[in-house]
Amino acid sequence: MNPSSPSPSAFPAVAAHGHVTFLGAGPGDPGLLTLRAVEALAAADVLIAEPEVLDVVRTHARAGVDTPQLTVADEASAAAGVPVIRDAANLVMEAARSGRRVVRAVTGDPGLDGSATDEMLACAGEGIPFEVVPGVATAVGVPAYAGVPLRDKTGADVRFVDARTATARCWIEAGSSDGTLVVSATLETVAAAAAELVTAGRKPDTPLTVTVAGTTTRQRTWSATLGTIAQVFKQGKVLPSPEGARPVIAVVGEHGAAERREDLSWFESKPLFGWRVLVPRTKEQAASLSDQLRSYGAVPHEVPTIAVEPPRTPQQMERAVKGLVTGRYEWIAFTSVNAVKAVREKFEEYGLDARAFAGIKVAAVGEQTAAALVEFGVKPDLVPSGEQSAAGLLEDWPPYDPVFDPIDRVFLPRADIATETLVAGLIELGWEVDDVTAYRTVRASPPPADTREAIKGGGFDAVLFTSSSTVRNLVGIAGKPHNVTVIACIGPATAKTAEEHGLRVDVLSPEPSVSKLAEALAEYGAARRDAAKAAGETVARPSERRPGARRRRTT
Repeated sequence: MNPSSPSPSAFPAVAAHGHVTFLGAGPGDPGLLTLRAVEALAAADVLIAEPEVLDVVRTHARAGVDTPQLTVADEASAAAGVPVIRDAANLVMEAARSGRRVVRAVTGDPGLDGSATDEMLACAGEGIPFEVVPGVATAVGVPAYAGVPLRDKTGADVRFVDARTATARCWIEAGSSDGTLVVSATLETVAAAAAELVTAGRKPDTPLTVTVAGTTTRQRTWSATLGTIAQVFKQGKVLPSPEGARPVIAVVGEHGAAERREDLSWFESKPLFGWRVLVPRTKEQAASLSDQLRSYGAVPHEVPTIAVEPPRTPQQMERAVKGLVTGRYEWIAFTSVNAVKAVREKFEEYGLDARAFAGIKVAAVGEQTAAALVEFGVKPDLVPSGEQSAAGLLEDWPPYDPVFDPIDRVFLPRADIATETLVAGLIELGWEVDDVTAYRTVRASPPPADTREAIKGGGFDAVLFTSSSTVRNLVGIAGKPHNVTVIACIGPATAKTAEEHGLRVDVLSPEPSVSKLAEALAEYGAARRDAAKAAGETVARPSERRPGARRRRTT
C-alpha cells in the first residue's frame, strides 16, 4: 500500500446528506464486535439497532447519541390494526437526509441480512454514501461457542439453511448432502426441520446439536440426533415453553457428535458459566472484579451497599490539600479508591492536577487504589508487597529518618469510619499524621424490588462479600441471601460477620484480595461442576436447586 494513501478504516467526511454505516453486531457476545465497529459507534450521531443487539452496541456509542426505537410489526399485529411505526429503512433515510452520521446495527453480519441489503440499495438510490462493517455471522459464531467445528482437515462441505424460508427443493438438496448443515430455526421448529431432513434422505442417527442464546451466558446446547431431538426436548421439558420462538442454531453432521463436543465445549464449561453473582459494591469499585467474574462465565450484578458523601465540615480537608501544595507533607497515603476520588475532586475545585504531587511520596493500600491513582496521573511509590490492607501497608512503610526525611508528616485522607490501625502504626514508626476525614460513608438506598426479591428468593447463585460492612449493609438494605446462594468472603473477619447474620460461608479467599476471592469462587464452581459430572448428574447452578426453580433455564 502506498504510505501516503488514506487508511481504509479512516472515516469519510460527512456529506450534506449524511453517511450510513451498516454494522454487524455479531451473535450476542459484546466481545465479538470488531475494532472498526467500535470506531463507527463512537462517531455515530444516530444509532438504529435491532432490539436484540441494542445493549451490545449502545455501550460504545457516545453519550447523547440519538437511538430511535425500531419497531417491526408482524402480520398478526397488522391484521389486528396495530399501527406500524416507521420501519428501519425510513428511520435510516430520514436521519441520513438530515446530514447526520448513522449507524445501522444488525445481528450477525449485514451481508447475510436481507433487510440491510434493501436499506443499502435505498441509500444508493438517493446518493447517500454508506459503508459496511462486517460482523461475526450468527451461523458461524454460535457453533464456535458451542464447541461444534463446522469443518475438519478433510474439508467437508458446509451448507447454511434458514428454516423460516427454506423451500421443499432446499430441504431435498440439504437432505441429500452428506456434509455439515447449519440450520437457523427456533426451539419450536427445529424438530420439524430435523424431520424434513430425514424425509429428504438424511439418516435419522446423524448427530445434531441445538444451541439457544449462543455466545451469551444464557447459552445452552443440546446434543441429539435427527431422529431423537423431539424426544430429547420432551424428556428435558424444553417444550412447550414460553421461549419456544427463540432463535436457535442447529448443526447437523458428524462434527457435532456428543463425544467431540465434550472435549471442545470451551464456553459452557467455564467454572461459573451462567452464574448470577451479586457484587455488593458500586460499579466504579467493582469494575475489575466484574470483568474477572465475566472471564469465568459469570453474570455480575453490582449493588452498592454504601453511599459516599462529602465530610460535614470540609475545612479540615481544604487545609490539608493546601498543605499538600505548600510542602507540609512528606507522604500522602490512600487507603481506598474513594479517598483518591475525594482528593481528586478537591484538586479540580482548586484548579490543580497531578503535578501538585511533585516531591511528595504517595502510598496506596492495594492494586485498585493504585490503579485509581495511575488514572489520575500519579504513580504510587509504595504499594504493599503482601497483604493489601492497612497492616500490609505498615509492614512495608519505612520508619521516619530525620537524616533522609526532611519532613515528618503524613497526610491520610480517609473515611469517617476508618479504623485507627494505620494511624497508630505510622506514629509508632515516628511519623506525625494528619488524619483527615475526606468523605463519609452512609448506608446506600435499597436496590430495586426485583433485586431484593432475587436476593431473598434465591435468584442469585453467589454473593461476594469484600468486608464486614458489606455484609451488614446488604442484609440491612435488601435482606438475607437465600440459603441456596453460595456465600464467598474475603477473609476470616468478614466470614465471622456473615455467620453472625445467619449465613453459611462456602468460600473463603486464601488472601485478602478481591481478585483472589473471585478466583476462589471460580475454583469452587469448577469443583462443583466436576462433582456433578462424576456423579452422572446434570450440571446445574445453585439457583436452580431452590424449590420451585426451573431446571436449566434458558433465559
